[in-house]
Amino acid sequence: MRLMQSGISVAVAASLLALGACNPATDAGPKSPAAVTVNGTAISQRTVDKLAKQNAGSGRPDTPETRRFIVDQLALQLVVAEEAVRKGLDKKPEIAEQIDAMKQSVLANAYVQDFFKNNPVSDDMVKAEYERIKATIAGDEYKARHILVEKEAEARDIIARLRKEPGAFAKLALEKSKDQGSRPRGGDLGWVPVERDHVTVEHRHDPT
Repeated sequence: MRLMQSGISVAVAASLLALGACNPATDAGPKSPAAVTVNGTAISQRTVDKLAKQNAGSGRPDTPETRRFIVDQLALQLVVAEEAVRKGLDKKPEIAEQIDAMKQSVLANAYVQDFFKNNPVSDDMVKAEYERIKATIAGDEYKARHILVEKEAEARDIIARLRKEPGAFAKLALEKSKDQGSRPRGGDLGWVPVERDHVTVEHRHDPT
């Protein structure tokens, strides 16, 4: 039982941090019935419901015991928070900054949720946007691979071997390439975009 309560406690604490920018005892919008009143401040049933739903989404059952534990945690948080305010901790610059940051985060999330609620995105809209973006992508893409060596003589030797055995590229890359990133993949560089009006060629010169 203690282990289960510990898990619930951690989940509730995380959820309270997510809701921490707002007073957990109150909610915006129509007034919600109070689940419990602590020192004259009501903890709304809506807040308890939110936390219970979040816990259920994480695989923790929504049981009367869990809800009682949530209420106890909220009550404890309320008492401790009131004591912090009494001591003036909320006026400390670093604490005030954290409160402001959490408030902004909650408000931003609320705005995004409200936007998508009032502007639902359909599959057709997603497809149309994909086609629009795809149409703006210019140029071709090529599957590239290379074998990086230091001396020109090594490169010529590898080219000669590949002319005799074209299928040996990956094997030679693994044996000869100095590029530690592509070497284990047989010299594979993945897909590389090439613009038609601009091609950059890099040449490495060995002074020796």
